[in-house]
Amino acid sequence: MSTRAQIAIQIGPDQWAHVYCHYDGYPSHMLPALAPWTPEDILVAREIRYLRADGIEAFIPSRDPVILPQPTRQFCHLYLWLGGMWVEVNPDAE
Repeated sequence: MSTRAQIAIQIGPDQWAHVYCHYDGYPSHMLPALAPWTPEDILVAREIRYLRADGIEAFIPSRDPVILPQPTRQFCHLYLWLGGMWVEVNPDAE
């Protein structure tokens, strides 16, 4: 079973690219796996099958990221680049 996640990266004032990650999207895996990667690295992957600290396995062919006006969680977890580091966010929390 996969834990799907999205990585939202701001690419414009009201544009966020949402990169899909298919496997192991839970925070205890994703935050260490994302740590060495820049937003640019993630955008190049376009659509991620599996992410590790030592490599990104992208789908081939990869689909373009979905562009939305704000970070939007559509799967189990959402990660953003904030203050020079990756964080998990819950946009539904008040």
